[in-house]
Amino acid sequence: MAVFTATASAPRAAVTAADRAKTLKRLSRLARTMDTAIKIPFVKTRLGADALLGLIPGLGDMAGLLVSSYVLAEAWRLGAPGTLLVKMAGNIAMDTGLGAVPILGDIFDVYFKSNIRNLNLLLDHLGETSKGSA
Repeated sequence: MAVFTATASAPRAAVTAADRAKTLKRLSRLARTMDTAIKIPFVKTRLGADALLGLIPGLGDMAGLLVSSYVLAEAWRLGAPGTLLVKMAGNIAMDTGLGAVPILGDIFDVYFKSNIRNLNLLLDHLGETSKGSA
């Protein structure tokens, strides 16, 4: 019978250049959908699914947390260092925690775009061009 123990750092599989490009494209689309997909007419602000999901008490913020956690997991898979992953997790925690506050949290979600921020952090680390603005 095998015994499994948790380790501080699980081994990462090698990522090919083609897989990396596909992953970054997928993360870029996901970040845009979650944070900036919809332009608000007459205002220089965009919002995404994260802000709309946040209108659903409890469940909406948890759904946004799950999607943001996927971005974090993909960053780990692409080789992001622990310090970067901690920054990204902090953005997610702030988005989820403050976004859960009724009314003020919904306004916060429109302006704090954690997925775009995290994508830009990852792209900066990988030496790629930023795909959006935070």
